[in-house]
Amino acid sequence: MATVPLLSDDEASPEARAVFDDIRAKRGTDYVNNFWRAMAHDPATLKAVWDRLQTVMAPGALDPLVKELIYVAVSTANGCDYCIHSHTAAARAKGMTPEMHAELIAVIGMAAQTNALVTAMKVEVDEVFKA
Repeated sequence: MATVPLLSDDEASPEARAVFDDIRAKRGTDYVNNFWRAMAHDPATLKAVWDRLQTVMAPGALDPLVKELIYVAVSTANGCDYCIHSHTAAARAKGMTPEMHAELIAVIGMAAQTNALVTAMKVEVDEVFKA
């Protein structure tokens, strides 16, 4: 259960509704998901996060599917169920196959295991790995 009510278009401020309209236009859908509806309580932060997300997730040196896969991995590490689900859906929409998803889960699991082992043993970083 959310800690704040999810604002409908009618309940949202004009500034928040403008962001909702931009989300709809850029995503080509009438749907505005719950994250944005919760964020609408603070229209300035809603707009800032929406603007930053578009910049970060835009095609660049990393293609959009790779960015979604990274988002799923980080969301898993952070334990964010909402983001795991929303970015898995986004990755599928961008071409993630079931085989790719299985490999992603395997990599996430392997990283979690080796991260825990290295942390538990306090293994020092090799000089050749340091930037």
